[in-house]
Amino acid sequence: MPLRVYNTLSGSKEEFVPINPGKVGMYVCGVTVYDDCHIGHARANIVFDMIYRYLRAKGLEVTYVRNYTDIDDKIISRANRDGVSYQVISERYIAEFDRDMARLMLLLPTFQPKATEHIQEIIALVERLIAKGFAYQSDADVFFCVEKFDDYLRLSKRNLEDMQAGARIEVDERKRHPMDFALWKGAKPGEPYWESPWGQGRPGWHIECSAMSMKFLGETFDIHGGGKDLIFPHHENEIAQAEAATGKPFVKYWLHNGFVNINAEKMSKSLGNFFTIKQVLERYDAEVLRFFLLSSHYRSPIDFSDQNLKDAELGLERIYKALAGVDERLAAGAGDQPPSAEEAELAEKGKGIAARFAEAMDDDFNTALALGHLFDLVRSINKALPFASADLLALVKREVEAIAGVLGVCDSVPASFLQRIKERKTSEMEISAEEIEQLIAERAEARKAKNFKRSDEIRDDLLARNIVLLDGPQGTSWKVK
Repeated sequence: MPLRVYNTLSGSKEEFVPINPGKVGMYVCGVTVYDDCHIGHARANIVFDMIYRYLRAKGLEVTYVRNYTDIDDKIISRANRDGVSYQVISERYIAEFDRDMARLMLLLPTFQPKATEHIQEIIALVERLIAKGFAYQSDADVFFCVEKFDDYLRLSKRNLEDMQAGARIEVDERKRHPMDFALWKGAKPGEPYWESPWGQGRPGWHIECSAMSMKFLGETFDIHGGGKDLIFPHHENEIAQAEAATGKPFVKYWLHNGFVNINAEKMSKSLGNFFTIKQVLERYDAEVLRFFLLSSHYRSPIDFSDQNLKDAELGLERIYKALAGVDERLAAGAGDQPPSAEEAELAEKGKGIAARFAEAMDDDFNTALALGHLFDLVRSINKALPFASADLLALVKREVEAIAGVLGVCDSVPASFLQRIKERKTSEMEISAEEIEQLIAERAEARKAKNFKRSDEIRDDLLARNIVLLDGPQGTSWKVK
C-alpha cells in the first residue's frame, strides 16, 4: 500500500510521490520566540517529528527544516517590557524551546534557520515581487498586492470579496486593498532594524518562511506543515509570495495538525486556557505527554485533560509492563515449552505487526490505529508470556521496539519508566509510602490473628485512597489505582 496523505490544498487524500525520487524536502513553521511553549506547540512539533521519523523509516532521505521566528512585534514588545534587547528575549526562548523539544524526544531537524540570519534573502525576495508588480512601497513599508495574485486564498478556500466585506480591519491609507499584507516594515523609533532599499526596517512574518524554505529546499518542495491555525493568513500568504515571485508551484503537499482543546474550547493565550509544556511535565512524564498527543489522529482535535493524560499513562504502562515481563522471561532463560494456542497467536501477531503498523501509518499517518495494533500485540504477549519460547519473545520485543522507535515512545528501560511512574503517582497520594507499608504490616498481623474484620477495614481504607493491595506468595504489594 503506498503512503497517502491528506493535502489541505486539494482537500483530499493523495498518494505521496516525492518530487525527487527517494528524497523529501519538508518545512515546518517553528515558533515565535517570546515566551514558553504550550502544549499546542508540543502537538505540532511531535506530529511532524513522527512524520519525519516515519518517512525516514520508509527509506526516504528527508531534509527537514524548522525555523525560528526571532524578530517580531511580540518579541519587541516583550523586550521593551523586560527592559532588554530583542536578542536577549529571542535567545532565551530559543534555548527554552530547545530544552522542551529535547525532553519530548524530538529528533533534530536538518536545518534550524533564524529569520535574522536571512535578511538578505528576504530583501532579495521582496525585490523580485516589486519588480514583477506584485508588491509596492508605501513610505518605508512594502506590501503584497493580493488582487494581483489570481489564486489567492485557494489553500483556505475563502473568497476575497466576502472577506473584505466582513473584515474588521482598521483603514490603512497606505494599502491599496485592506487585505494587502506587509512584506517589509519600516522601523519605528527605538525598534531594531536592518538597512534595505526602502529604508531602515525589518521583515514581515510571512516573507521570512518563504525566503528560508526556498533557500534550503528550492523553489518547489514536497511538504509544508504546521497547525491548522496557520492555514490563514500565514500559509496562504506564503503561497502568494513564493508563487508570485517564481511562477512555480510552491509546495506539493500541505499538512496541518488539529487543535488542542481545553473543556471543548480551542486552547489559546487570548482565552487564558493554556498550559505550558513545563507545567505539564512537572506532573507527567515526557513520554506520557508524547504518547497522549499521538493517541489521536494528527488532523483531529484532541481534548487535553488530567483524566486523558492519566489514561495515556496507563496505556504506556501496559506496553512497558509487557516489555518488562519479556525481559524477565529472557533473563530467566526462557526455554522451549509445549505448543500452545497462546504462543501460536503471539507468533502470528508478532510476525504480522510490522505490516499492520505500516498499513495504518500509510493511511495519512494514522497513529491512533497503529497504537491499536500495538495494544492488540501487547494483549497477546501477556497471555503467551508463560508459554512462549525465547526466540519468539526476542522477535516480538524487536518488533515492538521498532514500532515504538518510529513513534518516539518506549525509549526508556522498562523498569526505569515504571519506577518513574510509581514515584509520580506516590507523590500525589494523600498517604505516604511509609504509612502504606505500616498498614500492610498491621493487616498481616490482623490476618495472622484471624481478625479479618480489621484486615478488611485496612484494605477498604487504602482502596478509598486509590491504593490497591496485591496479595501473593511473596507477601503483599501495592499499587496506585
